[in-house]
Amino acid sequence: MSATHRYARIVTPEELANLAHLRRARDLIDREYARPLDVAALARAALMSTAHFSRQFRATYGETPYAYLTTRRIERAKALLRHDDVSVTEACLAVGCTSLGSFSARFTEVVGETPTSYRARDHSTLASVPGCLARDLTRPASKPNTSRKGVEQEGRNARHAGSLVLGA
Repeated sequence: MSATHRYARIVTPEELANLAHLRRARDLIDREYARPLDVAALARAALMSTAHFSRQFRATYGETPYAYLTTRRIERAKALLRHDDVSVTEACLAVGCTSLGSFSARFTEVVGETPTSYRARDHSTLASVPGCLARDLTRPASKPNTSRKGVEQEGRNARHAGSLVLGA
């Protein structure tokens, strides 16, 4: 038996159903990122308990529901900030964040520069790029926690999910 077949496994109908339910919650985040979302609402959309949903979301998508929501919000804020007529405050509020300070801190952490400096940069090279490609080219990436403690914590988080409020 080859190495590829040795590790292949059959996905059960229950696992496929869970993936569909998780996708429904992820699509809700993608669509409704600008409104307040919490784990309970997302878990209801996925037809799961909050703890099970949090564990399954992280195991499936590699990040917590909160991290996924934050990435979507920052991604959209970057698109708004590339236009001269949108202020940092307007972008912050448009993506569903209520605290400019928290938004700016998280934006800086994920993007590597402040929203103000990102807005001030020349974005003319993206002007002729279709929006779907510009989004992929500028998509913020979550910084992996590679410390020993962070890796150990990620393992525990996959088994024990806490309740999160997905606000700004």
